[in-house]
Amino acid sequence: MQLTTIQLVSLVITLVLTIAPGIYAGRKVKSAEDYALGGRSAGIGMVAGSIIGTIVGGAATIGTAQLGFQLGLTAWWFTLGSGIGFIIMGLFYARPLRNSGLMTISEFLVVNFGKKAGPIASLSASAGIFFSIVASMLTSIHLIIGLFQVSVLTAAAIIIAIVAALVLFGGISSSGMAGIFKILLIFATVFVGGILSYNDLGGLAGIRESFPAFPWLSLFGKGLEDSLFSLFSMVIGVISTQTYVQALFSAEDSQTAAAGCVTAALIVIPVGLPSVMIGMYMHAMHPEISAIDALPFYLCSYLPEWLGGIGIAALLLSSLGSISGLALGIGTMISRDIFNDLFGMRDVKKLLWISRFSVLAVTVGAVAFVFHYLDSLVLHWNYLSMALRGAGIFLPLTFIVFFKGLVPPTAGFAAMVSGILVACLWPFVFPESANSLFPSLVVNLLFLVPGVLWSLYKNKERKI
Repeated sequence: MQLTTIQLVSLVITLVLTIAPGIYAGRKVKSAEDYALGGRSAGIGMVAGSIIGTIVGGAATIGTAQLGFQLGLTAWWFTLGSGIGFIIMGLFYARPLRNSGLMTISEFLVVNFGKKAGPIASLSASAGIFFSIVASMLTSIHLIIGLFQVSVLTAAAIIIAIVAALVLFGGISSSGMAGIFKILLIFATVFVGGILSYNDLGGLAGIRESFPAFPWLSLFGKGLEDSLFSLFSMVIGVISTQTYVQALFSAEDSQTAAAGCVTAALIVIPVGLPSVMIGMYMHAMHPEISAIDALPFYLCSYLPEWLGGIGIAALLLSSLGSISGLALGIGTMISRDIFNDLFGMRDVKKLLWISRFSVLAVTVGAVAFVFHYLDSLVLHWNYLSMALRGAGIFLPLTFIVFFKGLVPPTAGFAAMVSGILVACLWPFVFPESANSLFPSLVVNLLFLVPGVLWSLYKNKERKI
């Protein structure tokens, strides 16, 4: 890929216009809570923007086009599954989470299961989020190397600099503003490309002539088990992710939190389709290229130069904005759950800088990790990430929401620990069935269900 002067100019202008508000937002940040939650004053647009800014990253665009290039429609599961997850989150989880007045998922679990649940929840959530950062880091590095013909180290330095500008100073406020701007750019470029590629393939009739119905035109092109794993890992993962819950905590009230979550879902669901279509088009026209280059190659080669430059900027912002938002979630848990709650630090300025430094440290760590897996499949890391988050958090959190006051702390804590252990050990014990999400959930239930039944029995005895 070779950028023309017009493409380069439009790319730079778009990046500056997107990053500048985030830097400006940093002037209002005076404490760790301002940085993490923006003063709990976010409206529907900012809540949705914070969610979109993170979920619509490299996996939702470049990674989806990569799998679309290889297998077709089954690549849609990433945005379809995450959108379904956000709808469920908005309908059932947003109000109780926002009404709690807390800052992290770990705190919510600690209130119900005791202090020992906090570090376990933070560890599980942080490990899962880290692998999502790895997925977006992969797309970012490949994109920057392909566009600018620079070394891996130079690409990494560019990523760290832009992440710092996007979120290091402004926190969730800059993440939300960048998310709103980013989705507008994607609709203006990737969606245009998806429509054009659909028409160039000859519409539905032409696609059916060019591609076999299976696997290319089936949502289950990877097989039923893998497809269901993709769906459930996304639904469970988004509900268990600090970054998305943090967007709910930042809302001005519980109704706004719910509305912002559902709004984000309705925008996220269709985002994957044009990326899939472009991936399939590039497979038909350019089967010789690397699958991960399908979407940026299309934007550079098939859109008007000025629009192609904006599209490339949108891809960069998608990948880097996702890294920023996810790293912010880990930074919040480190400052709040570890330094504030565990070590008793109360200095708001020190906590703020711990959050900022954590965002930077996580980004650098993900860069170092990616150096060893530059040729791996992007969506593989995302699905692994979602499973790790869900293994120790999803069902304990869900039982708190739906069976308030009925989950014994010992049962909840045991479910968390056992779920995480199963998620980590399952691939080694049963390497032929590496998907550890479902076994982890089953083990969760072995502790949670008896715990709730015992509480119901004890309550019934007291009434008698």
